Amino acid sequence: MNGMARALSSPPPLFLLLTSFSWQELRQHPWRTATALLAIMLGVALGFAVHVINQSALDEFSRAVRSVNGQPDMQLHAMQGGLPLALYPQVAQTRGVASAVPWMETAVLLPLTGASQASGDAGARAPKRAAQGAAQGTMLRVLGSDALKLAPVAPALMPRLFEGGSRLDLFAPDAVFLNAAALQALQLSPEQARGTPMGIPVQWLLNGQLQTLRIAGTVAASGAPVAVMDIAALQQKLQRFEQLDRIDILLTDSASRSQVGTALHALPAWQGQILIQQPSDDQQRVGEMSRAYRVNLTVLALVALFTGAFLVFSVLALSVAQRAPQFALLAVLGATPRQRMALVLLEASVLGLIGSAAGIALGSLLAWLALQMLGGDLGGGFFAGVQPALQWSPLAALVFGLLGVAATLAGAWWPARSAMDLPPAATLKGLGSSHELAPRIWPALMLLASSVALAFMPPVAGIPLAAYIAVGLLLLGGMAALPWLLGAVLGLMPSSLLRQPLSMLALERARRMRRSTTVAVGGVVASLSLAVALTVMVTSFRGSMMEWLDAVLPAPMYVRAAGGSSRADAALLPADAAQRLSSLPGIARAQAMRSSTLLLSPERPAISILVRPLKGEDAQQLPWVQGPINASRSGIPVHISEAVAQLYELQPGDDWPLLSKAFSLQTQTHKAQAASFYIAGIWRDYVRQFGAIALDWQDYLSLGGDARVSEIAIWPLSPQAPPTQQDMEYALTGAGQAPPTLELVSSQALRERSLRIFDRSFAVTYWLQAVAIGIGLFGIAASFSAQVLARRKEFGLLAHLGLTRRNVLTVVAAEGLAWTALGTLAGTLLGLGVAVILVHVVNPQSFHWTMELRLPLLRLLGLAAAVVLAGVVTAWLAGRKAASADAVLAVKEDW
Repeated sequence: MNGMARALSSPPPLFLLLTSFSWQELRQHPWRTATALLAIMLGVALGFAVHVINQSALDEFSRAVRSVNGQPDMQLHAMQGGLPLALYPQVAQTRGVASAVPWMETAVLLPLTGASQASGDAGARAPKRAAQGAAQGTMLRVLGSDALKLAPVAPALMPRLFEGGSRLDLFAPDAVFLNAAALQALQLSPEQARGTPMGIPVQWLLNGQLQTLRIAGTVAASGAPVAVMDIAALQQKLQRFEQLDRIDILLTDSASRSQVGTALHALPAWQGQILIQQPSDDQQRVGEMSRAYRVNLTVLALVALFTGAFLVFSVLALSVAQRAPQFALLAVLGATPRQRMALVLLEASVLGLIGSAAGIALGSLLAWLALQMLGGDLGGGFFAGVQPALQWSPLAALVFGLLGVAATLAGAWWPARSAMDLPPAATLKGLGSSHELAPRIWPALMLLASSVALAFMPPVAGIPLAAYIAVGLLLLGGMAALPWLLGAVLGLMPSSLLRQPLSMLALERARRMRRSTTVAVGGVVASLSLAVALTVMVTSFRGSMMEWLDAVLPAPMYVRAAGGSSRADAALLPADAAQRLSSLPGIARAQAMRSSTLLLSPERPAISILVRPLKGEDAQQLPWVQGPINASRSGIPVHISEAVAQLYELQPGDDWPLLSKAFSLQTQTHKAQAASFYIAGIWRDYVRQFGAIALDWQDYLSLGGDARVSEIAIWPLSPQAPPTQQDMEYALTGAGQAPPTLELVSSQALRERSLRIFDRSFAVTYWLQAVAIGIGLFGIAASFSAQVLARRKEFGLLAHLGLTRRNVLTVVAAEGLAWTALGTLAGTLLGLGVAVILVHVVNPQSFHWTMELRLPLLRLLGLAAAVVLAGVVTAWLAGRKAASADAVLAVKEDW
């Protein structure tokens, strides 16, 4: 006895004992470790991959912007239209200005036949073939400047002549210099482009007119297709001899920006609507245009990690419950409660580190594959045409790795507390889990109330951070309410079920083991709620967009000049184009429309001006959100989109002096009287994230606006027999001009194209949603399987009491049905709550537009049915193994 006492009084080192304890757990239950590792790995991989793709695309896009725009000290832009040409010599002679570089810019369309023409068969058939392929092709950005001044400001745009070329080609009216992307669009290598000393001919469409030029050299600018030519030649092609698009300024070493800015404001040709920008403003606008999309996509990718935390919780809670006697034995041997808690957290940390490291490696691979196959555009359209290289950041890898470890520790916290709080003596006697404390509802109510309060908070720097936290608290509150909800649901069960032995076994276990039920359905509640929320959000957005398309596309057909671009004023038709087309047989009515851009602030992207007939019998109706008001007041009414209303804090009835300032140059140029503007209505726009202004056509002309049109809406007499494109082209042919090449498209085709773009934008959302659901279903399968297999003694005892194997399987399947039904109910309710936050808070704060909430009942029922079926089948399959003959023998362990 004394020897045994001495042996017990000197146990092996506690550290080795704890290590052996954890190692045995890993060896005996490898599937449990694999489940947790898989969840963390996928969550970290998806989040890191999305971040790397977005960052790589943004860096490449910013590099291309810097390459094309150069690095001047200051830039001058007009709020609307162009700068007066008379301003340029005054700027160049201003004290402190070392160099002033003038710029013109437009966009043209390289037809599909451009490659064959550039290759040498630009003979008699080229114009006809180019016209036939005009509706499709590659957009080419064309920049015009003075080659003698380019080198210090934009060296990447400095023309490089082909070997043997003439220096005079730098100023030739038909010479262009293309970058590598433009040559690739023409299917030409630099060697092929050299061709003859005179240069290879190339054709493009500008304002619907086919023009022939020649490739005289190249430029080093990266990014999208770019062409550079002499500014005088581009002015002649655009017929804009008295305007410049911008002026870049280099300062002397002794000059400061503030001093030069003050001197510029004092120039005679200076007008108040001219903005002074810094080079960083362009970079800021590029980031702002895609920031909301990138942040939302990253948060969505982290949904898998959030779901993984619940799965870690389920796995470790089950592990602690099964190892309760071992934890009690460790307590008897000297392990303190804090050491038992630290042991579980240490196991979770190891899982988090391994899973995060594997997730970083997998995420890097996924990002590389996505950049190689899809480019940097994940569907948002912000980085279309960009082919970035992988930008791997150690800091970002560390941050996402720490997020994975943090998610693992968060999921392990409550199981670790359970290991710390278990009573050693009672647990060793098998009494540790004989009862549970009554569930408390107040923590869940506090979490839910905090979620509601945060949902009303404004965005932080344009990002709905409070709304994202509100979503997380809502999910946590719903999970905390699960035990109480289970008791409430079971309390509604009819008493007749308790008189049935099999149903009584299933219901009483669920009633008395609510914590086990919460553990089993935790992962599926988290994943299903987020899946329901995303399904409702996407359905609501798609339905609202279809209604919006019906409102903004009232005409059956639309016509515009081929060669339109992101610059809204690039492709213009004659001022009387609508009248000419309406005189054609077969056309009942033709309505002219125009679009242009407006830059109100150097820190914000440009907004769009949409000129439409908004008064009289032919007035177009917009998808109104507020208004329009019928105010008998002075001033010109304008209708703004929701984005403009939010960004500039405007409401119907407000005056808008800033818009009057933007139109001051145009009105002074055309000797028209400057007018004041007031907000007459707010309308919904799902295309222009940073806003649009709708202005009546006659009001626009009274302000001295350009009468040429961008687009014409056509109502044919017979939709089955509309006028041909050729008839329209010849109707718009001017004296001594070739027929313009038009792009004719039906409203139905525009709707289909818009919906394809919408589905492409949300394609990544669907995949991330599927991964989250998969993790949740995998988690419920693992939890059910483990819990059922851990009850082999219970099933053996039931067999001794006379229950058949079929009876046992019925009990197990009933429990699976009850658990998954509860999880489905809770997940659906939470998902609808999250959907309300996404639709009415996150989207307006991120993208500045609203939508109506729509419930896709069939899809939601399909999701719920899939979850219930997966739970029941998993429980039944696990029950078959647990109710085998070994279960009867397992009862002997207690004899």
